[in-house]
Amino acid sequence: GRAPAIMSILEYNGAAIIGMVGKDCVGIASDTRLGIQGQTVATDFTKVFQMNDTAFVGLAGLATDVQTLSEHLEYRLALYKMREDRDMSPKTLSALMSTMLYERRFGPWFVEPIVAGLQDGKPYIFASDLIGAGVEAKDDGFVVSGTCADNMYGMCESLYKPDLGPDELFETLAQSLLAAVDRDAMSGWGGVVHIMTKEGVTTRHLKARQD
Repeated sequence: GRAPAIMSILEYNGAAIIGMVGKDCVGIASDTRLGIQGQTVATDFTKVFQMNDTAFVGLAGLATDVQTLSEHLEYRLALYKMREDRDMSPKTLSALMSTMLYERRFGPWFVEPIVAGLQDGKPYIFASDLIGAGVEAKDDGFVVSGTCADNMYGMCESLYKPDLGPDELFETLAQSLLAAVDRDAMSGWGGVVHIMTKEGVTTRHLKARQD
């Protein structure tokens, strides 16, 4: 018989993350499932981390590396703040993360990160692969990462419009995420959406199908 397909280690725990820009606001959404292949282990796993007042990082991939890299980033940001006496901008954070990932290219962290934030008050999104080859995607309006990336692309292409307000941006992110994870066995079980404006951050939790 045919040999079974080899699963990518990036798909071992399952994830779904979307970053999206609006008018003077930016949003990032993720599912909350932690699985071991088909078996669901937890339904409250954090994949999106607020790094400071202007930047979020979403990490899709191997759960152990998600936690490791998020702690490494927090350490590097704290060091930067101590030296520079200011918060790191999303653009600088993206460059730092690319460098950190590329340094480890021969034994990489198995994560595909998304950065979303406000760069000088303007929405900024960035996505990269596991060795730090990244792209700023402000012209597309959104970036996706995770086991159902194809589904999320399809939903975002359909629902996204330029210059969405904060509430419309939340609705678009929530609907795109929920419709995409419902068609993927590795992600879902709930979601969380963060919307960042000049005024601050709003976080809403989504209830999703429990299967």
